[in-house]
Amino acid sequence: MLDTARIRQDFPILSRKVNGVPLVYLDNAATSQKPRSVIRALVDYYERYNSNVHRGVHTLSMEATDAMEEARQKVADFVNAESPSCIIWTRNTTEALNLVAQGWAMEHVAAGERIVTTAMEHHSNLVPWQRVARERGAELRILPLAEDGALDLSDVNSIIDTRTRLVTAVHVSNSLGTINPVKALAARAKEVGAAFLVDGAQSVPHMPVDVQDIGCDFMAFSGHKMLGPTGIGVLYARREALERMEPFLVGGEMVLQVSYEDATWNDLPMRFEAGTPNVADAIGMGAAVDYLNGLGMDRVREHEIQITGYALDAFGEIEDLDVFGPADPEKRGGVIPFHTTEVHAHDFGTVLDRRGIAVRTGHHCTMPLMETLGVAATARASFYVYNTEEEVDVLVDAVKEAMRYFLDGSR
Repeated sequence: MLDTARIRQDFPILSRKVNGVPLVYLDNAATSQKPRSVIRALVDYYERYNSNVHRGVHTLSMEATDAMEEARQKVADFVNAESPSCIIWTRNTTEALNLVAQGWAMEHVAAGERIVTTAMEHHSNLVPWQRVARERGAELRILPLAEDGALDLSDVNSIIDTRTRLVTAVHVSNSLGTINPVKALAARAKEVGAAFLVDGAQSVPHMPVDVQDIGCDFMAFSGHKMLGPTGIGVLYARREALERMEPFLVGGEMVLQVSYEDATWNDLPMRFEAGTPNVADAIGMGAAVDYLNGLGMDRVREHEIQITGYALDAFGEIEDLDVFGPADPEKRGGVIPFHTTEVHAHDFGTVLDRRGIAVRTGHHCTMPLMETLGVAATARASFYVYNTEEEVDVLVDAVKEAMRYFLDGSR
């Protein structure tokens, strides 16, 4: 198991106090904290070899280029991509998903064809497909939710049929914690000749992910949710898929030859990285991958199962509180959404913050899912490698305090 006491020493922010008490950071599904090694990698770049990459023949440019491309290789190895040229730097998961929507789907989804997604998607993996369906005259279909918070796949073969051109699903739900059977969905997509895309924002940071084993054509994820900087994300795509895509952005860096009349595109992956890339944060993401590899992703996942199970047991003892998502911690990520009709999610968040506890409140960019659940919002605690069972105890005590405060007026 992970040595959380040692790990916590690597994260300077965890030593601060909020409202006079030690910080309990449980908002990791929104963004994770950064270890010193990632922070040092950013500082080192800016202090020692800050420069634009590619084409430069001076020392700083070559050092920056080497460091950024080394980070690309690290990310490729982390998800077992066939080649680093299958890794495209983006700003975040959202941009990576939009890159597929604009660069692939707009070219390959025809009128009368179907796009299939799920009832638990983040807006970033729903709204782009609404636009594609509308503009291309396609049909958007939704895989429904079962009562236990898993996908209802009883009609999967009729929903994903021979008219389906693209299937896309979140690997781990940011609002329920549900781990979806992406390998089975990929197999079904392949049976009908459809492409398969995975939103890996909540899975890649928390468990071993192998894109070749899954069999996906595309996967999107972000650096800031996996101990890396904000402003850097990744689109993995099979080389064959990338070669059939049009660039999302055009301009500098992504061109091979340009005349006044025409232009040709650069080789992969630069064809999809127009303009000056986010060099520093790509390097920082590489440092985050190093840190996670040092922990071991199997152990990261084991820790998450343990702490999530502990939290589910503790929350289960609170009367009149609903916890959404699968009951088995092995079937969910470290995300605990909770709700009661007597306390608004934002009020939970305010009371918890007074105790130094950071959670997320609201619809979590899953408004259709909230409607399906019959709630306007939830409070959400989410765990990572530095969280402890003692912090879960602090959270549960604070939730009980908030419920007493609002239910019977006790102070």
